[in-house]
Amino acid sequence: MSILKEFREFAVKGNMIDMAVGIIIGGAFGTIVQSLVKDVIMPP
Repeated sequence: MSILKEFREFAVKGNMIDMAVGIIIGGAFGTIVQSLVKDVIMPP
C-alpha cells in the first residue's frame, strides 16, 4: 500500500495538475503541427 500512499502525496502537491495541463497542451500542439504539415506543407 506504500505505492498508493506515495501517489497520493504526489497528487496532492499539485504536480498531477501540472502534468495533466502539459499532456493537454502537448496533444493540442501535436494536432496543430499535423494539420499544418497536411494542409500547408503537403497540399493535395
